Order: sequence, then C-alpha cells, then structure tokens
Amino acid sequence: MMGDSDKKNLILAILLSVVVLMAWQFLYEAPRQEARQDALQAQQALDSEASPSRQSAGVAPQLGSEIPTELQSAADFPQSRAAALSETPRVTIESDLLRGSISLRGARIDDLVLRNYRETIEEDSDNIVLLTPHGGERPYYAEFGWLGQGVQTPDGGSVWTADRAELTPENPVTLRWTNDVGMVFEQEIALDEDYLFTITQRVANGGDETVAISPYGLISRTGTPETLGFYILHEGLLGVFDETLKEIDYDDLLESGREQQNTTGGWLGITDKYWLVALVPDQEKSVRTSFNAQAPGGIEKYQADFLTDAVSLAPRESFEMTSRLFAGAKITTLLDQYSADYGIANFDLAVDFGWFYWLTKPIFYAINWLNGVLGNFGLAILALTVGIKLAFFPLANKSYKSMSKMKLLQPKMVELKERYGDDRQKLNTEMMELYKKEKVNPLSGCLPILVQIPVFFALYKVLFVTIEMRHAPFFGWIRDLSAPDPLGLLTGFGLFPWEVPAILAILNIGIWPVIMGLTMYLQQKLNPAPADPVQAKIFLLMPFFFTFLLGTFPAGLVIYWAWNNSLSILQQYVIMRRMGVAIGGGKASDAAKS
Repeated sequence: MMGDSDKKNLILAILLSVVVLMAWQFLYEAPRQEARQDALQAQQALDSEASPSRQSAGVAPQLGSEIPTELQSAADFPQSRAAALSETPRVTIESDLLRGSISLRGARIDDLVLRNYRETIEEDSDNIVLLTPHGGERPYYAEFGWLGQGVQTPDGGSVWTADRAELTPENPVTLRWTNDVGMVFEQEIALDEDYLFTITQRVANGGDETVAISPYGLISRTGTPETLGFYILHEGLLGVFDETLKEIDYDDLLESGREQQNTTGGWLGITDKYWLVALVPDQEKSVRTSFNAQAPGGIEKYQADFLTDAVSLAPRESFEMTSRLFAGAKITTLLDQYSADYGIANFDLAVDFGWFYWLTKPIFYAINWLNGVLGNFGLAILALTVGIKLAFFPLANKSYKSMSKMKLLQPKMVELKERYGDDRQKLNTEMMELYKKEKVNPLSGCLPILVQIPVFFALYKVLFVTIEMRHAPFFGWIRDLSAPDPLGLLTGFGLFPWEVPAILAILNIGIWPVIMGLTMYLQQKLNPAPADPVQAKIFLLMPFFFTFLLGTFPAGLVIYWAWNNSLSILQQYVIMRRMGVAIGGGKASDAAKS
C-alpha cells in the first residue's frame, strides 16, 4: 500500500524529472546546439575562403608499417566538389539507388549520391551526397590497396586503367595497374541492386623475386560532421569485432588518436544517423583493424581501416581476396539480408536500437509489416497500438476495475478525510482499512503505465533512428512522423511562420501535442483523485507539463500516445459504466439523484 508520504515522494520525483528535463533543454541543449551551429558556420566560412591546391599523392609505406592515410597529406585548402571531380579520370556509377563515380587516380570510391533520399521533405530538395572526392570540401571516400615489402605497390597517386567506363549492377568493372617489374594488381568492383560493393583484389607476381604483400581497406573522412548530440544515438566510428559491438564518438577518438583491435569476421566503418559507410573484410580471415583521428591545422580527419596478414608470392604466383563495402541508407531489412547472405555478424547493429533491442527491433518489424498492409506508417502505429492494447487487455482490465472500485469509494474517502483531516496517521490507517475491507489495491492503477514505459521508449527509438520512418507522412499537416508537429503554438499553428529560436522550441507545441494533453486530462478525470488536495492539484497539472514536454518529440510518438490514451479512456469508461460508477466518484445512481 502507498501512504501519503510515499505518494508525495512519487509526485516530487515526477516533478523533479520534469524540471530537470526542462532545465536541460533551456540551459544546456539549446545553447549547445547554437554553439555547434556557430562552429559549423565558422568552418564553412574557412573552407569558402580557402584557395584550391593540388593534393599530395603520397608514397605507400613498407609492409609492417601503418596503412596509408591522408591525415597529414590531404589538401589543407580544398576546392569545390565539381572541380575535384573533374581533376581525375573516372568510371561512372549508375544504379536505381546510386549515382556517382570511381576515381582512377588512387582507385577510390569517392563520389556517391543517394537517388531515393533528399535533404528535406521538399520534392525539389537536393539528394543526399554520401561520399565526396579527395581534394574537395570535406573528403569522404573508401579505398582498397596493398602494402608491400621490397616491392612497388599502387598508392594514392597511381592512375589505374579500367575495362569499361561505367559500373552498373549488371556490369562489374575491373581496374588494373602494373608496377615496374611486371607485377599486375587488379580490383574487380561489382555493385548489387542496393548499396553493397564487392571488391575482389588480385595480384600476380610477374617479377623474378618472391615478395610479401598485405591487402587493406580504408574509409577516410575529413571534418567532423554535424551531429545531433543525443545520448540515445551514436554517430561516429563503430564496428563489430568478434561479434561484439564497439562504438567510438568523434571527440573520444580525437582524444585517444587511435584504437586498434584484431578480429576474425565482423565489420567496421563510420555512421551517421541514417547513413553508413562500412568495410566488410573476408569473414574467414583474421585482420587487424584500427580507428585513427588527427586534427592537422585544426581540420579533423578520421579513418577506419583493416589490414590482413602478409602473403608471400613467389614468381609467377598469384593471390586474390574478396572484401565488401556498404555505402548507403541503414535499411534494417537490408542489413539483415546482407547479414544472412554473407555471414556478416550483427550487421543490423549499425542501426542504434539501444538497450531495448529485444523490444525495439520486433516493434520495428511489426510497424514495417503493418505499413506494407495499410500503406501508411502512421496507420501502422495506430494498428500496433491496438494490438498492444489487446495483448495487455486482461492486465489493464483488472487494473481499471480496481481503479473503478476506488472511484466508487470516493465519497467514503472524502468522509474519512473530513473526519480525520488533522490526524494524518489516523487518516492513513483508516484508508488502508477501507481498501482492505473493499479489496481494493491503490497501486493497481500503476500497472498500465509501467507496461507502457518500455513500449514508449522502444517506439521512440524506432521513430528516431530508423531510416524507414524518415520523411514518412501521416495525414493532413504531418508530413514527417520522425519530426515534431510542424504547426507550433508560437507560429499560430502555421498562420504566422517564423524561425522560432532554439531556446523557445519547448514552448512551440503543435496541434497533436495539444490533443495528447487533452486525452491525458480526460483520462485523469476518470481516475480516482488523491485524497490530499495538494497532490490532486499537482496531478491536475501533469497533462499540462507533458504537453510541453512531448511537444518536441517525433509526431509519430505523440500520435501513438494520444491514440493510446483514447483507447484507455474508452476501456475505462465502459468498465465504469458496467460497475455503475459515476465519473466524479461514487455510484452513478446516487450522482443522478443529486
């Protein structure tokens, strides 16, 4: 049983949580976002003032040293993307989902645009640019090559030849480069219908001496991208090593400089909220992986790479190894398919499902399946809510019956309060006796809320991190379920559009949060009111607090909460009618007479 002191502690804890969240938004989160935006604008200004400069090609290091990086030799004064693309001979990339090119200088996959995704929900918005060339603004590319001892291997300045001018899912491309002693290096690059490149590295020793070579793959990224900075979302470097996920934030890697790990199988790369560039080495080979970061000249540079064990090649011997590169949208079903088809361990962990993975991923699959049936993710969320309500119907029914009994006892509780109002201990004792006599559990009303909490957080994760929810429309003014309701209070619900400052974002609640607040208020009116008038007033203010608190959450989550409240109101109202309980408490017949 919960006494008055316990109730007060509960209320105090809830209020403190609300205050902390609001203070976080006003005092930390909004200023931090503004500071991040200012830093990004400053970096962009620095880039725009810089003059073009020809990149340094570099020389491949000897076997046993580090994988070649551009951390020190990348151009400090980048040129435009278009200028960088025009500087080198290229093989075009064309598919239904991708367009771009491969630079024949360095054999780099450094130009990639996602055809099906745009920066905003506007139809004329620019497509997402995923990879950008070395020498341009903020280079981001993948490269595969070899380290060699006592032998010349291709480096960043080597110009390869190609057997065709265009890479498509139907037509792979083979790149070839020959050194001074007749060793032939080849890279056969194939692309599937989605976002997976398969790179088969071959080398034939046409010289007269035995050589040692070691294949590698790397992803290089210049500049720290703008991140959301949410603790529930990882953006940065990550990988699965020996079936264990490892995540490293950009700032942590800059501090440590390097993180190394050996593994057999797995993958590694760099992730944004919705996009991933990942290396998948041969799953049967042991490789040494590393994450590297430096900031020469104040420009941050990051690299994820793997290096295989050295292979000895006698004259006329050859060797080949197959690796893969994923570069595209983090579609959960696609990642699962690749994981099954190629034995890539835990590839789905590229999507940050979080601690509630065991619940979040099934909820995602349920919503995704319902979307396929109903044709709308918003309707899928509503249908899922009905399914969850049905699954927990017996528990909720029992809870609402107990709450209705407490509502029925409301007049007696008022009498006890009037009789023992000044004696808190006696009042609590008498109430406990009343609950015991009437076989009522005052804590039973908490059960539906406790059940909803993990579902709420799991659904929030699904809406927040999955690409499938990005720009997914509902009806009316909701064009993106993963974003807050766009018709805010401070804009007159869309009548007076203006740029609301970040510090006022929590006050700019939309229409759906208001609907959610009203449903929460109506549901509260059906619940038995606390005997303490102070507690009753605090509970009365809770819908108001949560309306503003959830106003900045994804619209899909707010719609779920409003719909869930509406179903709970209906269920609770039907039970109260069957038990003859009046809305205000007591028997319905007595209320009608009065």
